[in-house]
Amino acid sequence: MYYWRKLTEEQRRHTLAQRKLQCRPWHSPPHTSQARGLYLITATCYEHKAWIGTSEERMDGFAADLLAALQAHTSRIDAWAILHNHYHAVVLTDAFPALLHELGQLHGRSSFQWNREDRARGRKVWFNLLERAITGDAHHVRAIHYVHHNPVKHGLVKKWDQWKWSSAADYLRAIGRTEAERRWREYPLLDFGRGWDD
Repeated sequence: MYYWRKLTEEQRRHTLAQRKLQCRPWHSPPHTSQARGLYLITATCYEHKAWIGTSEERMDGFAADLLAALQAHTSRIDAWAILHNHYHAVVLTDAFPALLHELGQLHGRSSFQWNREDRARGRKVWFNLLERAITGDAHHVRAIHYVHHNPVKHGLVKKWDQWKWSSAADYLRAIGRTEAERRWREYPLLDFGRGWDD
């Protein structure tokens, strides 16, 4: 969406023609055709508005609903974090199309409910859902770090385990702080995720 806005009319026409020619979605990247994989999933509210985070109750409810959707179609959830206007998860699944459908249903239900609560019928709540295939061990650890570090990156907390809507505290309990710090040094984020919010 944000890339599209930066294009001239001529560039937009060319980009759209190329996507049509390649049988790709017109205004978003295509989803994977693979059923099985380890993925970093990201979904964002439209215009980065904080529709998820209007209250702690809404955050709690969405966290429960998101985890239920993920658990229904994954064999493992390695990391998750929900912020006020987006969420991330690192999951292993044998049924990505079913997971994608389930998350689409969740987005539809949450949009309807929140728009009713906010008296904003017809408002566009969700922008898109993107998946990135995890390509190896280093990428996997960095993706987990990225998800857990996201509330810190956005200035919401100073430490991972201070953010309530995240798996960071469980992760730190499971591997211990010493091991987490070792992994952070061995697999630094560097520019992981740079440009994703543009």
